[in-house]
Amino acid sequence: MAILITGGAGYIGSHMAHALAERGDTVLVLDNLATGVEWLVPQAAIFVRGDIGDSCLIPKLLSEHRVDEIVHFAGSAIVPDSVHDPLAYYLNNTVKSRDLIAFALAAGVRRFVFSSTCAVYGAPTCLPVSEKSDLRPVSPYGRSKLMTEWMLEDAAAAHGLRYVALRYFNVAGADPKGRTGQSTPRSTHLIKVACETATGRRPHVEIFGRDYDTPDGTCIRDYIHVTDLIDIHISALGWLREGGENGAFNCGYGHGHSVLDIVAAIERVTGRSLPIRDAPRRAGDPPTVIARAERLREAFSWSPRHDDLDSIVASALNWERHLLRGNVTSGSA
Repeated sequence: MAILITGGAGYIGSHMAHALAERGDTVLVLDNLATGVEWLVPQAAIFVRGDIGDSCLIPKLLSEHRVDEIVHFAGSAIVPDSVHDPLAYYLNNTVKSRDLIAFALAAGVRRFVFSSTCAVYGAPTCLPVSEKSDLRPVSPYGRSKLMTEWMLEDAAAAHGLRYVALRYFNVAGADPKGRTGQSTPRSTHLIKVACETATGRRPHVEIFGRDYDTPDGTCIRDYIHVTDLIDIHISALGWLREGGENGAFNCGYGHGHSVLDIVAAIERVTGRSLPIRDAPRRAGDPPTVIARAERLREAFSWSPRHDDLDSIVASALNWERHLLRGNVTSGSA
């Protein structure tokens, strides 16, 4: 039996591929390399270049490799882009996820872990945000992910599929062993952008609005180290194998950091000031999003190992330096 990781050459998916391969699982990585990087995939994994909506390829892969679990990371994840080109996001994140779910059901796949997002909550009025909070996404990205959650819920009710949807807050950092990190082009992740600026790959960090209703006027987010997030995914698979209930779980630490907090952390770690440029607010950015993650901790018996902002920043910065030392360009193999 194999575990299929869609988007397994991407930032979070490649971390999952390494973690599963390291513990001896048979890992099948599928990625179309639109933003993924093939050299991030562990050598122990089986890599296939392809699209999750391919009606010839996917059924064949599921059958030949006897896949009984899917961890679905593939998709588009830039909020402003989703506002400017919503139909592309509904195609890539929703329509193709629908196809993947259908292929999985036809092949007898039993368990499905889905990479969702806190964007399904929109601009929450009550903080921290729990899984019972209103689902009011304000961007096509958030709506496209919520639609997939609904499809999984309905497929589970109709066909017995076992699933967990993991609602990420802000994922950051890199593999402590230096095997993989955020390497996609045009990243809008603040810590990635700040690290690229600190290493000279960008001219400055843009701050998109200083007039939010927050203590320092900049947006606040709940940052979770990618390694802790991968531990959650592995726990989710175990949860489903042991008969745990279907549903959605928030993935965060339960406290937030502002944009200026992130800039200050980068400056502490590097010992240098970052060049800053102010910019208008971005469409679809809520002021504050912080997770209530008690349900996750209790159900999965999970606790974070990397809940320290400077450590998160340091691991991301180490990865940027690794990219520079290797003379490679983010997003290229």
